[in-house]
Amino acid sequence: MNVPAEVFASDAIMEAAKRDSSLNQLLNITSLPGIVGRAIAMPDIHQGYGFPIGGVALFDSDEGLVSPGGVGYDINCGVILIRTGLDANAVSPHVKEIVDSLFREIPVGFNKAGLRDISHRDIEQICLSGVRWSIDRGYINEEDSLKMEDQGSLLVEGASAISERAKARGLNQLLSIGSGNHFIEIQKVEKILDNSAASKLGLFEGEVMVMAHTGSRGLGHQVATDYLKALSERPEGTIMHPEDSQLMSAHIKSRIAHDYLEAMNGAANFAFANRSLILWKVRQIFSRVFGTGNDNSSIQLVYAISHNMAKIEDHIIDGKRQKVIIHRKGATRAFSSENPLLQGIFKETGQPVIVPGDMGTASYLLTASKGNDAISFESSCHGAGRTMSRHQATSRFSYAEVSGNLQSMGIDVRSATKKGLVEEAPGSYKDIEDVVEVISKSEISKPTCRLKPLGVIKG
Repeated sequence: MNVPAEVFASDAIMEAAKRDSSLNQLLNITSLPGIVGRAIAMPDIHQGYGFPIGGVALFDSDEGLVSPGGVGYDINCGVILIRTGLDANAVSPHVKEIVDSLFREIPVGFNKAGLRDISHRDIEQICLSGVRWSIDRGYINEEDSLKMEDQGSLLVEGASAISERAKARGLNQLLSIGSGNHFIEIQKVEKILDNSAASKLGLFEGEVMVMAHTGSRGLGHQVATDYLKALSERPEGTIMHPEDSQLMSAHIKSRIAHDYLEAMNGAANFAFANRSLILWKVRQIFSRVFGTGNDNSSIQLVYAISHNMAKIEDHIIDGKRQKVIIHRKGATRAFSSENPLLQGIFKETGQPVIVPGDMGTASYLLTASKGNDAISFESSCHGAGRTMSRHQATSRFSYAEVSGNLQSMGIDVRSATKKGLVEEAPGSYKDIEDVVEVISKSEISKPTCRLKPLGVIKG
């Protein structure tokens, strides 16, 4: 071990983590060359590819490495939270219509196509500019981008590091959700937990929200596939882990590391644009359902957050500020109000941290806590985290049971497949209350409001 490992967890969460390989994966990370500080895991920890989901690791920006397994296949998977300005009492009679419209107009499921008439040139421009592409075409506005991590655009020198196969896979996947744990939910603010932060973010109890979780789709998956294959051929700069081949990495100063980071950022820009188009479509649908015409002023982005990324950031290591490349695998950035990179109201509230739960209980909006850099390197959890595999879920639960339970709770549900819904059964996830309590007590992020699902669309 080059550095210690730390898990933010309750007793129940630690017991769940012992049932898979996630703790061993975390320990393997500690022996990677160039790692600094600590290898940490959030309370949504579970087994992943290379890194555990919920894993965070920092590497020296000159002598460290970048690990595709520390980012994952769904590059810049992320969550957007949209406030509607509408009270749940007014929206409730229309939930079925809204869910049906979202399900019809935002494709869900594996290999499902989204926005049509996207050219190869568009894909390259999106990979280079992120949501600038969406703004230039009138899908969203400048104000929206200010409420996105990295303003929805990462610097990319050119698109040549992204394979033609990856670009082709992105052609029909803008404005789409995908499969697995990706979703759209209609929610209501069930309880305000921090009146000051909620007020500054414009939220009120009973307000209807829309949350969506999706990423870079096939384009990002292909980027990961391409560079893992390239590393397996051992180009100059390749670093192999003696215990886990999934942790093969590239020295940060190597050519392949440069190319991977370029391609990763390009895929991240695609994900930013994908989520921006979901915001655009939500505005369209709510305007149509409630007859507001072109007036979308009440439909506002609260925040758009990312996970599954590697970034150059400054963090406090052993009491000193150091430039590092931080890997967050199934973990989110959580800049506190002290961070100079935050803008606008977030300099007062801290960065919003969106934490989806399972589709039968609740999700949470949190804000980053002051001083969390010394605690978690300004990182937080990204969800509830699984307690069982998808295969185990399909063995334990039935479609009739899962859909029936959701309907009995008044949750309108749609899914691309019956199997997909069962794989995401509420019982296959950790207790979101336990996860949020750990994050709050650890002074990483603090709860702003609890969000209750009204309608669910699963990939």
